[in-house]
Amino acid sequence: MKITMKLARHVLTWCVLAAVPMRHVAAQQMSMSTMMTADPLGISMERMGSGTTWIPEAAPIPSLYFAAPGHWDITGHGYLFAQYDKQGGTRGESQFGSLNWMMLMAAHSLADGRFQLRTMLSLDAIGVTPRGYPLLLQSGEAYNGQPLHDRQHPHDLFMELSALYEKPVTTSVGLMLYAAPSGEPALGPVAFMHRPSAADNPTVPISHHWQDATHISFGVLSAGLFTHTLKLEASVFNGREPDQFRFNVDRVVLDSYSGRLTYNATPSWSINAGYGYINSPEALDPAASMHRVTASVLYGARLGSEGQLSVAAIYGANKHHEAGSALSPSMLVEAEAIVDGRTTVFGRAEQVEKSAGDLDVSHFSSAERFTVRAFSLGYVREVLQYGRGTIGLGASATLNVVPLALRDTYGSRTPVGAMFFLRVRPVHSAGGMAGMTM
Repeated sequence: MKITMKLARHVLTWCVLAAVPMRHVAAQQMSMSTMMTADPLGISMERMGSGTTWIPEAAPIPSLYFAAPGHWDITGHGYLFAQYDKQGGTRGESQFGSLNWMMLMAAHSLADGRFQLRTMLSLDAIGVTPRGYPLLLQSGEAYNGQPLHDRQHPHDLFMELSALYEKPVTTSVGLMLYAAPSGEPALGPVAFMHRPSAADNPTVPISHHWQDATHISFGVLSAGLFTHTLKLEASVFNGREPDQFRFNVDRVVLDSYSGRLTYNATPSWSINAGYGYINSPEALDPAASMHRVTASVLYGARLGSEGQLSVAAIYGANKHHEAGSALSPSMLVEAEAIVDGRTTVFGRAEQVEKSAGDLDVSHFSSAERFTVRAFSLGYVREVLQYGRGTIGLGASATLNVVPLALRDTYGSRTPVGAMFFLRVRPVHSAGGMAGMTM
């Protein structure tokens, strides 16, 4: 608990300092309309999600923007959750902890294009311990040689260390290059913490390892072509999931591949579909590789004068490479409404087909499949704003639904989980970049 509070103080200090109005050495104030970095083909930084994904420009992630010496434009955003987590049923546990991440992007004009250096950092492994935090029906990764189940693993310190270059090659077509010792390949939707529909929700979807779990891959090279509305990209990347040692960079290899097509028809919509071959994702079963297909639709819109509405519908499915292996699908629908400057509500509904091995149900064959569901609602009320930072108090509750065959394992067919939290992030600006002044 002392470690968690110390971490909270450090991240809170960063958020408060970031919230104080900043000044460029040569100017007292600036707005996004005066940023120096060119937008290739008129594509704003507001469209950028995790890795090379696009999100609807009409519903951006709350961020801070400022100019730095040397004609660099800096974007920063991040979240801190200090929470009490209580999961019910016979497999549930309770835990105090802190979830957190911070992303910084430095952009500079280069050869008629836009060059970005990006980093995303997290101290989850301190805030919720290396074993992670209780979350019913969650699965994926391992700890001390055992697969994690009914817990969400912490994220690595170096969630992203990357460089991205985008350059117009004609008046309507651009070229994209992305390289990362730690980053995200062109596979799946935008990672959950970068989705405006999930940004204030502290819990990770139980469908994470069916949809966007490759958002931390130790070794990524991507290339693509884009227009103002379309982007086609391909990647080679490391298929192995991160190990339990969260403060290093894992061995960088390129043994998997993927492709993705994204269509942003208007500022309110982003649609994508992709496929990937993931080589040996699990260290405990290195001979097993898989195919993954994903598709997503994201919608965003202004809500009144101070808020925004964000909605996401996502499909993801895994199929192990072995002959005869069946497709394992997942579906998710989630939404978040920043109602005004004080109130945020969010919700999520998802269904995943998981194996007995995923759920660590030893009295069934490891290949037997079970359809599990989770339905959650949450609320955040802002209690303190200072400069460009805001602190909110929130709570969320989840109703989990398991099949009859797992009733005895979980103590109920409908075990419940809840989380109570304090959340720190930049203030949301309904005007996006254009509405932010520093």
